[in-house]
Amino acid sequence: MTMLKIENLHATVGDTEILRGLSLEIGAGEVHAIMGPNGAGKSTLAYVLGGRPGYEVTAGSVTFDGEDMLALDPHERAAAGLFLGFQYPVEIPGVSNVQFLREALNSQRAARGEEPLTGGEFLKLAKEKAGLLRMDMEMLKRAVNVGFSGGEKKRAEMVHMGILDPKLAVLDETDSGLDIDALKVVGEGINAIMRAPGKAVLLITHYQRLLDYVQPDKVHILSKGRIVKSGGPELAIELEREGYEAAVAA
Repeated sequence: MTMLKIENLHATVGDTEILRGLSLEIGAGEVHAIMGPNGAGKSTLAYVLGGRPGYEVTAGSVTFDGEDMLALDPHERAAAGLFLGFQYPVEIPGVSNVQFLREALNSQRAARGEEPLTGGEFLKLAKEKAGLLRMDMEMLKRAVNVGFSGGEKKRAEMVHMGILDPKLAVLDETDSGLDIDALKVVGEGINAIMRAPGKAVLLITHYQRLLDYVQPDKVHILSKGRIVKSGGPELAIELEREGYEAAVAA
């Protein structure tokens, strides 16, 4: 079953066209990695899928789990099962992770016609997901990302993903700012949360190192707003060894 289908997607930021006919299909149960040089359109793709204001789709279509994603507002995409992981997670002073996540989860459950979790039920779930990322529950009682190191922000974001339990995770350079130990923990967390038949992952990264822990089914090279080459996990190793220019020319 196809989870995400992108056809001939064109998108602009301001007056600049960034995505120029991008097509991609991800099946349920699959992990796909997108790699590419700076300015290729990787983050733009993530923001377009998330519905970020200022990113205008001028042509093409995006279907998510059989539904027209582009017709949905950002909160509707989230309720439908989309999770967007940011390259630079934002800080929200004065709002604890626990408060933020319980409100977010229960809002999504309400949109799907499900009953809200009680405080006790939510804390049990949060403790379970924090354990997967080796994060102390005390950290989730702190304000969202305030005073967190880069690695702590990324681990907290993966806890957020585990609690919200999306169908599709679009992770924009989740490996950015992670040391070797944190990289392994985050990779294991992605596998534990998202490796399932009814889920899919689009992993955007510059480097092959995260793919040592989250083995992709397919790797795609994005260049100048479109996918120019696709292959198996070995393509990421080739990129690491040869660079983008040589890999695209091959």
